[in-house]
Amino acid sequence: MSRRALAKELKNPDTSAGIPEARWMRAMTFERLVRHEQFVSELLTTAVGALQLSRPTAVRRADGKVNVATTARALAAAHLKAVHEATATMVTSMAVPFAGMEGVQGATPVKPDFAIVAPRRAKGVSGTEADGTGQVIGSWLVMGDAKDYERVRSRIDDGRMLKGFLQVALGAESVTQWSSLPKDMEVHTWGALAVPRNAYLQPEAVVECLDDHRDEVMEKVAERQRLLAASGGADVPLSDVEDFVAHLEATFDPSSCASCALFNHCRSEIRASKEPLSRLIELGIRPEQRPGLLPLLEGVEPSDGSPASLVATVRATMSGLPEFTGQKRVDAAGMPGTVNIVVAKSDAAALGLHGIAIQTIGPHGPGAWQHEVFEDPQSPLTRLRVMEAVGGALDLALSTAGDAAAHLVLPDAVTGDVLVSIADSLAGVEISRLRWQRDLDMGRPALTFNGDPAKVPDPLTARQRLAVSFLLEADRSRALVLRSALVDLRSVLAGHVVPGGPRSDAGRLDYLVRWALADSALDHRTVSDDIATHISTPGARLSNAQSDAIHRASRTASREAAPDRASRRSRGGEHAAYEDLVLEELAYKCEVVDAAIGVLNALPVSTMREAYLALEAESQRVWRRREQLHASDLVRFGRVSWVWRNDQVDQLDADRRLDSQLRALANPQVAREMASNAGTREVARATVASVNPVRLIVHSRRIGDESTIHVAHSPAGPSVDLPGTALKTLMGSFKLSQQPVGVLEADEQTEVDGSLLWHFKVCPELKVGDDLVVLDGEWIGATFKSGHEISIARPSLDQTSAPKASCEEGDYSDDPDGHRWCCRPHEASEADTADWIAERRALGELNPQVWPPVVDEDQFDTVATGTPTEGDENGDEARAPDSLTIDDLD
Repeated sequence: MSRRALAKELKNPDTSAGIPEARWMRAMTFERLVRHEQFVSELLTTAVGALQLSRPTAVRRADGKVNVATTARALAAAHLKAVHEATATMVTSMAVPFAGMEGVQGATPVKPDFAIVAPRRAKGVSGTEADGTGQVIGSWLVMGDAKDYERVRSRIDDGRMLKGFLQVALGAESVTQWSSLPKDMEVHTWGALAVPRNAYLQPEAVVECLDDHRDEVMEKVAERQRLLAASGGADVPLSDVEDFVAHLEATFDPSSCASCALFNHCRSEIRASKEPLSRLIELGIRPEQRPGLLPLLEGVEPSDGSPASLVATVRATMSGLPEFTGQKRVDAAGMPGTVNIVVAKSDAAALGLHGIAIQTIGPHGPGAWQHEVFEDPQSPLTRLRVMEAVGGALDLALSTAGDAAAHLVLPDAVTGDVLVSIADSLAGVEISRLRWQRDLDMGRPALTFNGDPAKVPDPLTARQRLAVSFLLEADRSRALVLRSALVDLRSVLAGHVVPGGPRSDAGRLDYLVRWALADSALDHRTVSDDIATHISTPGARLSNAQSDAIHRASRTASREAAPDRASRRSRGGEHAAYEDLVLEELAYKCEVVDAAIGVLNALPVSTMREAYLALEAESQRVWRRREQLHASDLVRFGRVSWVWRNDQVDQLDADRRLDSQLRALANPQVAREMASNAGTREVARATVASVNPVRLIVHSRRIGDESTIHVAHSPAGPSVDLPGTALKTLMGSFKLSQQPVGVLEADEQTEVDGSLLWHFKVCPELKVGDDLVVLDGEWIGATFKSGHEISIARPSLDQTSAPKASCEEGDYSDDPDGHRWCCRPHEASEADTADWIAERRALGELNPQVWPPVVDEDQFDTVATGTPTEGDENGDEARAPDSLTIDDLD
């Protein structure tokens, strides 16, 4: 019985772990492309070459028809072809008995998407099989799987790749133990994963050693087999299912269990439990943190070591009212020169959008939201329209901001991922166009990396390039914590408001807004259920129900061709239904963003906001020179040079140090958690022992006699925000004056009660027993003779391969050598690259002449004329099987 069927039997049916129809269609489309004749040859030769095996004389495909017997016959035939004809075969749609369960009646087989059978040779004169000089002594079986993982910012998340190779490893272990494996066929220690190499779902093969993966898989298989043996192999009668499940002990985590079909059932059991510990489990608090928080459930203060954020979560849950961190605003949301953006992402395509809404904040306040609906979410034209709209709003924001920075304010991080991924894709297309234009200018044909005729696109417009360039700048700087070109509104609000209920629920902006606006006690379970079942979402991804509704309306509307939007609307029907659904979704997202910014606007502004904005403004001045001179402004994060990466190391260290310092200064909750962490030596808690003179008991073994300290937080609030504080932005630092800084001194009283005398010039109002957070004076730069100033160092600007302030248009053409590494425009650099590629192609050093095949490191979203893409595969309307969840695809 599948988990979804079991959940239904247990009267707690799954409502959220299913697979949206559009997502299932995309998965099936990718699997068909993997089996397509053109990609079979490409995948097979790329994988075989990457494994340093010999070049096959021919390639072929066989179908296992998801049947164990048919798969056995296909492997036997492929083995003979490999041994006698040196032919490589890709066997697709396989079925193999599960490892260790070949003779078990009714056991579900493993179903690898494909495997490659290649000739196995003795090592040749080069010491490997690749030269093809050794004798064929058998065949290799390379196990593989197909996963349509989304490329985010030109790459696939490592965690997803790991999970994919674990599935490949299970196939490798199962086929190794299979008695029907042909003699002299060996299972290779490496496996292949077919993943999309671009936005068109065209597959590429990635190979990896499976040794560690196979060990991990077999540990899990052994565990399952022990459970099977303990049960005696007997089926549980349907009438006994509830009793059988009731006696099982499960580990529930609301964040990691949400994609399981039994989530509702497990959560209902946790909610029904009267044990106090169950309440903490429901909130997603880790086991080692629960004992210290249990007293809070009885209204007793928790242990000193409990993280302040968890204490606030439990308190908010018990009271039904939000807790506030005490931090004042340091973000740019709602300021003139910012652009609010929401999108409705299509599950049918990695870069597909159903619609976008944009609002620009001008000098006189916010403008109206501008909505745009895209009839063909997957189309490259849609991506261009998105960048055109973003570029237009960004152009206005930059003119409003002046010397300050422009910001794109987004409801969640996924919205930024989608926009940056689109920009990354279009940047690759534009770079390819520049290279192909050089080829045409030189009388050469425009060819793809593999030597096929290319489709030469139109150049980006000025607005499109502005948006692409800005988003790539945000992408290149994403490792720097203090850069804020993209403002994640959810993270910003979470820095001020701590809601009750499961901590994972705070991952949705609308959940945070509901708590932030609460004027009476809330039932966290009611709020969680309302938000989870709402048809619309605040972020880029849609709910399953909304995704299915929009997908069906879109596919029906696509069959009713009409020349333009007006005529489609006038005809009504599915065109109007699709547009209305998308506009409804965008309207909800806009409403949530407006409400979130309204909450933030009601909060006081911190003195430190000026420091945060100055960091981004100075960095964007470097970017503006890049964009104006077309100098490395289209370089995506995955293609930056090793020189740039090396230079980033010191900047990253300085950035993280400054981030820790600013958070310790501005956020009381964060500062208290840092002080409670035994690994943080620069921040400590202190208690006021007396006020005349001021004596402090510092709860730190590192901070003591003769240490200079800065009292960062007191009952009066953050010291940086006390009246009289002044912030100066200097060339290499931020300097704060009128701060409580002083030296600790041990005397005879210290031996009695452990307190230290504190000498200071500025001090907040204190009373005996006050709990303080103090910072190490050396760490915070409290060494000035004035005795009331602190200075925190700023990281240097990222100016590697960037135009200098003195560079002007035409400098490179006048002095190429002198300006090669600063303001060299893309037009010049890509022309040189095109000439270099042409030379390599003329020498036979590129595919398909060379073996092993050369891997295209650029992976631009460009296709050859006549190449099959996702648009050529319409997919089927069939829904995903009930036995599968989104975890099975991811």
